[in-house]
Amino acid sequence: MSDNTNVTRKPETPASDMALMPPVDVIEDAGGITLYADLPGVPKDRLSLLVEGDTLTIEGEVSLVAPEGMESVHAEVSLPRYRRVFTLSKELDAHKVSAEFNQGALKLRIPKAEHAQPRKIEIAVA
Repeated sequence: MSDNTNVTRKPETPASDMALMPPVDVIEDAGGITLYADLPGVPKDRLSLLVEGDTLTIEGEVSLVAPEGMESVHAEVSLPRYRRVFTLSKELDAHKVSAEFNQGALKLRIPKAEHAQPRKIEIAVA
């Protein structure tokens, strides 16, 4: 799996399409990969996960509302969206992705395809 997200913004990208890159940890084991993404301020109904071909896209829209009668004096998060794009290897089974989302923490499990799973080979005695 590789990360396709550019760190710098292209000049032709409109401000409305700019997004923050959420921090992501990827852990691989014999059965596949587990991806952990931090998406603080994103409610479940504003989170989108899309697998198209060998591309995984994570998008989330931040829902930060100041209490009535108050306005923000300082904001360290100035963009209201998160976006991260990954290219999935052919060893992963993109049809069996599972996701859990709890209080801004996303956990994705992508198992290895059957052909990429380790298997034991029986030896016949002649």
